[in-house]
Amino acid sequence: MTVTVRLDKPLEQKLDMLVKTLHKKKSDIIREAIEIYAKNVHEHRQTKMLNAVRKVKIADKLESDLLSGTLDDGL
Repeated sequence: MTVTVRLDKPLEQKLDMLVKTLHKKKSDIIREAIEIYAKNVHEHRQTKMLNAVRKVKIADKLESDLLSGTLDDGL
């Protein structure tokens, strides 16, 4: 698949610098950047989900402790 991307001057200069530094084609650098970005997005989503699960577990534990305390009081 062929894609056309418009870059502003500063981003174009960064890409050109990477081409010279890494001795890679622009298309290779762009493909790698997309792979890295996609991986970061996936990892960020996983982290957010794990944090949400941890918060729910903590809230459940607190609720369970409160309920146990109430039951121990004879209610």
